[in-house]
Amino acid sequence: MFAGIGFPVLRFDFAGMGDSYGSYTGFEDAEEDLRAAIDKLFAEYPSLKGVILWGECNACSASLFYAHKDPRVARIVMLNPWVRTEEGQAKAVVRHYYLNRLMQRSFWAKVLSLKFNVFASVRSAVHMFSTAIGLGAAKHVNSDDSSLAHQGTLPDRMLYGLSRFKGQVMLVMSGRDMVAKEFDDLVAAMPAWKKCLAERNTVRHDLPYADHTFSTAEWRDQVGQWGVEWLKPLRQLDSCSTACES
Repeated sequence: MFAGIGFPVLRFDFAGMGDSYGSYTGFEDAEEDLRAAIDKLFAEYPSLKGVILWGECNACSASLFYAHKDPRVARIVMLNPWVRTEEGQAKAVVRHYYLNRLMQRSFWAKVLSLKFNVFASVRSAVHMFSTAIGLGAAKHVNSDDSSLAHQGTLPDRMLYGLSRFKGQVMLVMSGRDMVAKEFDDLVAAMPAWKKCLAERNTVRHDLPYADHTFSTAEWRDQVGQWGVEWLKPLRQLDSCSTACES
């Protein structure tokens, strides 16, 4: 889609994944992969002035770790960003699964038909509720604290990278995805995230019924169209290309 309207595009997998050789060392250690991909793109198209990193899930995390270190990165597109912590996952499950499940007729039908393991479910629920308490109150994080880059939680390290990135951001979120809900819960609880996203002129799009991977052609086409519209000004400048991570 993007190549068809004049944007050079490089789609790549991290080392050891998909079509890429080597050993996978994790998305938190993907800096060399990102730099190598951008170097290759610039070698093929020397007239480029910048690139857009486009990634889903933990590729968003890798983009935020890296982008502020490379002035060639002009923009970032994040699809369902991965900000997983044990507390964040528990909070999302409690808020968006357990509470919704209690409102469903099918749940009570299962209970009344004695097909429901009450004791196992209660144990699981108690564990999730107790873990979720860790994110019960809004947390104030100083995004200028350099120690966050290496010693903070995954969300803190991502925030540190985002706060130092000067380009714009596009965010695409799926309505039927727990990863997306974890991200929204995090942003709602942490003013520093709200501030940084606003300062990046973040454009947000939501697909209410989409799953984590945008598994239908209709959903993928919609995401692509949003990307095309967002990149139109750059097309007029003929200045950027798109690098897509797995």
